Amino acid sequence: MNTSIIGVPMDLGANRRGVDMGPSAIRYADLRAKLEEIGIDAKDKGNISVPLPEIDSMEAEEIKYPKQIEAVTNSLALQVSKEASQNRIPIILGGDHSIAIGSIAGMKQAVGELGVLWFDAHADLNTFETSPSGNIHGMPLAFSLGYGNSNLVNCLEKGQKIKPENTVLIGTRSIDEPEKELIEKSGVTVFTMYDLDKMGMNRVMEEALSIVTSNTDGVHVSLDMDALDPVEAPGVGTPVRGGINYREVHLAMELIAEAQCINSMEVVEVNPILDSVNRTGDLAVELVASALGERVL
Repeated sequence: MNTSIIGVPMDLGANRRGVDMGPSAIRYADLRAKLEEIGIDAKDKGNISVPLPEIDSMEAEEIKYPKQIEAVTNSLALQVSKEASQNRIPIILGGDHSIAIGSIAGMKQAVGELGVLWFDAHADLNTFETSPSGNIHGMPLAFSLGYGNSNLVNCLEKGQKIKPENTVLIGTRSIDEPEKELIEKSGVTVFTMYDLDKMGMNRVMEEALSIVTSNTDGVHVSLDMDALDPVEAPGVGTPVRGGINYREVHLAMELIAEAQCINSMEVVEVNPILDSVNRTGDLAVELVASALGERVL
């Protein structure tokens, strides 16, 4: 198994500074060494260039940094597509969740029809027209599905990158009203924390994996660390109580590895400023390793 680590130190899409240091926190937790320890070739390709928010204030704008995020996500998409086309698994380190626009566009170009497993406390299905905050990290899944009036929908190529019938959200527990309407309209599958509590992670993942591997050419895993309960992952930009616990999330990653379906993965929203001795960065490394095949025995 060959992987390429790509950092995207961006917090332009978030309302709280700090997740731009996420790639460093995950690297500091020895991601590359961990992957090599379990027999995976891991090449670190460095960081995508990201402008600083101090250079261009957006305080008076309703939507924050759309042009800058468009440029970054296009650059990321090209890099992801290049690595995937060389039969390498891109491991993308965020940064805020708006980077998923580029990750998914790049994988779509390289692989074709893509299934997406989206682990997140939030739905990320707002658009410029519906967002209450103007923060683009709450919009990437909508844009990837082809919704919203924005150039960000057209990253690398025009229009929809993934189909609703091959998209699954897991661990969601904070959903805005317009997002609920889009979920119903689009037909994406959402397993909220209620569903996880009721069904258990094993059954949820069985159904989710069936959905994302049906009539697709590859699977992208998008792991927002705020999908976990803040007790497990305190260093995230927008924590929400009542999330996935430690063993549940490891089981989810282990089942992904068991299915042998993963083509790319991103880990986002690690904020070391809010963390405790890099607990969230360390856990991110554990989860990437689990998704790529690490086992107890």
